[in-house]
Amino acid sequence: STRGNLSRILIGVTSDQTCVVLRGRLQVLKDAGFDVTVVSSPGDWLDSITRAENAIAAPISMRRAFSFAADLLAFLRLCRLIARLRPEIVDFSTPKCGLLGSVAAWVMRVPRRVYTLRGLRLESSHGLQRWILWLAERTSCSCAHVVVCNSTSLREAALRLGIAPRRKLVLLGQGSTNGVDTERFSPGKSDVRRRFAIPEDAPVIGFVGRLTRHKGIPELMEAFRKVERRHPDAWLLLTGWFDDSEDALDEASRRAIENHPRVVLSGRVDDPVPFYRAMDVFALPTHREGFPNAALEAASCGLPVITTDVTGARNAVVDGVSGFLVPMGDTDAIADKLLQLIADETLRCKLGRNARQWAMDGYERRKILALVVDFYRRLLSEKESGSRNDAGNHAASANPAHLGEVGDVG
Repeated sequence: STRGNLSRILIGVTSDQTCVVLRGRLQVLKDAGFDVTVVSSPGDWLDSITRAENAIAAPISMRRAFSFAADLLAFLRLCRLIARLRPEIVDFSTPKCGLLGSVAAWVMRVPRRVYTLRGLRLESSHGLQRWILWLAERTSCSCAHVVVCNSTSLREAALRLGIAPRRKLVLLGQGSTNGVDTERFSPGKSDVRRRFAIPEDAPVIGFVGRLTRHKGIPELMEAFRKVERRHPDAWLLLTGWFDDSEDALDEASRRAIENHPRVVLSGRVDDPVPFYRAMDVFALPTHREGFPNAALEAASCGLPVITTDVTGARNAVVDGVSGFLVPMGDTDAIADKLLQLIADETLRCKLGRNARQWAMDGYERRKILALVVDFYRRLLSEKESGSRNDAGNHAASANPAHLGEVGDVG
C-alpha cells in the first residue's frame, strides 16, 4: 500500500473547479511524505493544480445531478482506481464524489476512510430532493471512519440533522480545510479600478464566487439598488461567473447584471487578489456554506465582511468586530450595513484591520495545513498500532476522540 516509503492518499472531489480548494494542501502532503493522487471530473483545474503541486491526477467523470448509468460507471471506475492504488487513506468530499467515493472505499475496504464535509446542499433544498440529499450525506458519513467538518456551525448542523454521530465529527483547529495564504491575500495596490474605469474615490462593494441564487446574488443586486439611491457613485464589483448549476440565475437577473452601468462583471479570474484590493467592502449574502473561502480571503486582504447568519458563513465574521452578520434574504439589513460602512471610513478601516488580524491569528494556511498533516499522520499511527482487520472498527470508535487533540470535537 506504499510506493517506496510513501503512504498513499487518494483525495477526491466531484468537479475539477473544486480542486482550487486543494491548492497548497497537495504540496504540503507531498513534502510530509505522502504519495498523493487526486480524483475529480476531468478539466483544466485538475490538471493545472496537480501539476503545480506534484500530485497525480486521476480524471473520472462524475455528474453533479443524479444519473443511474453515469453514476454506476463512475462508481465502478472509482473501485478500479482504489484497487490499483491500494491507498492507506481516502478523503472524499462534495456530495457526488463523497457518496460514490466513500461507498467505493467501504466496498474495497480501505483501512482509513475520511469524508470531508464542505457544506450541506440539503439545507437549501426541499421535499424529495432534500430527503435524497440527506440520505446521500448519511450514507457518505456511514461509510467513513471520520467526518471532518470545516466549520463549527457545519458540525452543529450535521449533528442536528442526524447525518452522523457526534463521535465521528471532527473539527481541525477553528475550521476551514485549507486556511488562507495571508502573504498573498493582503492589502496592497491594484490596477483593477483603472482596468474597468472605476473612479479611484468611488465606493466599491465587492463579491467573489459563483454568481448563483444560493450565493445571494439577487439579494445583493437589490441591496445595491438601495445603496445607489444614497450613493449614486457606488459600484458593484462581481468577481465570478454565471454558473449553470441547479441554482443558476434566471435570464432576467443575468440581463440586469450585464446591463447595469456600474456593475462590473469580471468573469472567471485566475488571481482574485487584485480584485479584493480594489474593493472597500466585501458582501456575501449566501444561503448556506461550509466555510466560505472568499470571506476568509477578503478578511485577509483587510476588508470588512458582510455576510449572512447561516451555517458556515456565521463562522467567517466576528459580528461588529471584523464585519457584520445579517439575516438571510434581508436586503434592507444588507443595504443598511453597506451604507454604514461606506459612510464611516474610520469604522471601515478599523473593521478591515480587525478582519486581517483575525484571519492571520486563526486561519493562516501553514497553521491549518500543519493540522491537516498531523491529522492524517495520526490516522496512520492508529492503524499501525492495531491489526489491519480491526482498523475500521477501531477508527470508528476511537479515532475522533483521540484526534480531538488537533481540534475541537466537543
